[in-house]
Amino acid sequence: MKAAYQLFVWTSLLFLTACTQDQPVKESQMALVKTTNPTPLSTERKNNDRVEDIKRDVSSLPELYDVAVVKGDKDTLVVYKVKHMHRFKMKTIEKNLNKKLEKEHPKENFTVSSDYKIFLEAVRLNEKMKSGKLSHSKAEKRLEEIVKMTEDMK
Repeated sequence: MKAAYQLFVWTSLLFLTACTQDQPVKESQMALVKTTNPTPLSTERKNNDRVEDIKRDVSSLPELYDVAVVKGDKDTLVVYKVKHMHRFKMKTIEKNLNKKLEKEHPKENFTVSSDYKIFLEAVRLNEKMKSGKLSHSKAEKRLEEIVKMTEDMK
């Protein structure tokens, strides 16, 4: 009886492993588990250099380990993950980050969040934009929805 059970367990594990090998893993599926470091993205075609500068500025903070930046026509969404030992100072980190962004990029309208759900939504938006599944207008509309979610959570 015990041997039959062990055989069943091993067969089940082998089957599950074989079924998932050929499926590509999306960044969004692993976004909450590991550092994904998504590329900064703009819904506009012309502002990619500015978006990369923003990501570089935010990533330079030692308390943060993963940053996603999505720039739209009106808003720039900056979402980040805080290292575990620094989570007690999240309000201070967000305040310092806002000051730094306003100082470095005064013309931008920033929405900053450390919420994991918002981070996941930003990574998903990033994936859809890269794959070409979203047009400029749909990407901009989705970005506005995500920004509204951050405002609703406050």
